[in-house]
Amino acid sequence: MWRDIVKYGVIAGLVVGLSMIVSFAATGGEMPHGWLGMAIGYATMLVAFSAVFVGIKHHRDLAGGGVIRFWPAFGMGLAISFIAALFYVAAWELVQATIVDDFAGSYGESLIAAQKAKGVDAAALAKLTAEMEAFKVQYANPMFRLPMTFAEIFPVGVLVSLVSALVLRNPRVLPAR
Repeated sequence: MWRDIVKYGVIAGLVVGLSMIVSFAATGGEMPHGWLGMAIGYATMLVAFSAVFVGIKHHRDLAGGGVIRFWPAFGMGLAISFIAALFYVAAWELVQATIVDDFAGSYGESLIAAQKAKGVDAAALAKLTAEMEAFKVQYANPMFRLPMTFAEIFPVGVLVSLVSALVLRNPRVLPAR
């Protein structure tokens, strides 16, 4: 089981990590903030986490004789997701160090610009500006940034692991050949 966990975790991690690096490199470090950036990011995560489903199915078919219980399948999915999330965090740190100049600053500026476009009053803009300056200071600290980055992707892996375990515990779903 551990070999499958590592194998599929690395596959998922490489997919999500390399796609992040390539997309930031292709755009010169400028990914869209807001719903479009989130849609692209989470779609990539779901594609990468298809390795969770494939890894559980592979283990079920070969080691389990076509049968796997929910908890072992869910645990395997979580372990694969954990490894993939570590790759994601490492890729983001690499992107931060090499491609993106000031993510926290540009993120804050985009939020402030969006609020200005909505016509928010000066007091609310001043409050948001102060919050973004505080965020920029926090984000510079790796003890804040690393868990925050991990928390972006791991819940998606938990959800994919849950669905995969629920589906694959039924041996009639995609039976072994």
